[in-house]
Amino acid sequence: MAADPPVPAPDTATAEGSYPPDPPLPSWAPGAEPRELTHATKTQRAALILGLLLAGGLTLQLFGSVLTPFVGAAVLAYALDPPATRLTRLGLSRGAAAGLTMLTLLAFVLVFALLLYPLVLLQIKLLATRIPHYALLLQAWASEQLAHLQENFGNDVVNDKLRDVVSGQAATMLSFLLSTVTGLVSSGFAIFNILTLAIVTPVASFYFLRDWPKTLASIASWVPRRYAGVIGAQAREVDRILSAWVRGQALCCLILAFFYASGLTAAGLDLGLIVGLSAGLLSFIPYVGSVIGGVTATGLALAQFQDWRHVGVVAGVLIAGQILEGYVIYPRFLGDRVELPAVWVIFALLAGGAAFGFVGVMLAVPVAATIGVLARFWLRRYLTSPLYLEAPGGG
Repeated sequence: MAADPPVPAPDTATAEGSYPPDPPLPSWAPGAEPRELTHATKTQRAALILGLLLAGGLTLQLFGSVLTPFVGAAVLAYALDPPATRLTRLGLSRGAAAGLTMLTLLAFVLVFALLLYPLVLLQIKLLATRIPHYALLLQAWASEQLAHLQENFGNDVVNDKLRDVVSGQAATMLSFLLSTVTGLVSSGFAIFNILTLAIVTPVASFYFLRDWPKTLASIASWVPRRYAGVIGAQAREVDRILSAWVRGQALCCLILAFFYASGLTAAGLDLGLIVGLSAGLLSFIPYVGSVIGGVTATGLALAQFQDWRHVGVVAGVLIAGQILEGYVIYPRFLGDRVELPAVWVIFALLAGGAAFGFVGVMLAVPVAATIGVLARFWLRRYLTSPLYLEAPGGG
């Protein structure tokens, strides 16, 4: 009689419950059994969006001062991603490409600091020593203008008391301006202290730049699958506009700073270097760099030369810079790719600074570009929806 086949011993671990059964594979994983998916409600979608916005705003409010070097590092990594990507296409690893890109940038910054820092510091000291002289000149000019007004319109319009008040206040205007600038500089150093500039921002920029493709891939994998195509298209549009603005505006600022600084210095303006650098670097705010540079350079030229011929030369440099910006630099590096109106950029910078300080200023343009892309997207949706296309009198 044949022996009964051996009965396999039960899985002791499973029988005793020592090891829980393997969890089911996700529906998108290879080999997973299809299962019915539940649909997210509108309330869940709205709660997700609202939760993300609240978490982002709360993070900025609580950790704004700490986030400054990291946000700056992220912006820097975004700007340096194209050259790093080109280096990877030449055969370098992403880490080596990020390191080489950062080292090149640091070398340029170091050379710039070594060459220009002594000159800028010298001109700042010169400005501080000339403030009293400029105040006296402004006081004399204001008194002279009021005297002319008094002669033309009589004592009823401009009396001696008003002349004394205006001329006295004019003398304090430059002192107030100097104290304001000093406060801004000291506040800037409080934010960007030596440790942040020397260590935190470059190191964080390197890691952001090295992991940039992986970070983007991870964020893309978190997007709800239902909206992945739409959100991806809008993200690419934001990247197109933002990259054109950030990289193009950076080139415009550097070119204009070099042009204004060299032109005003060649024109003989004692403080031409710092005025030109300030006007060029502030040109990322529409009209602000031009207005501040023009008014400051003209005023300093009047105080220094007291000669309309030299003032005309300084004004010619400023006008040439505006022509260069409007007809050469801006069309070449920005053109029609930047769909950010000037008023929208100014408002975004002011609102970001008022809400979140310097971190808000750095995030203002990316947020403005994102809002602009989403607004145009929803406007296109609205113009093709029944809400817009429904005929008058429709049910």
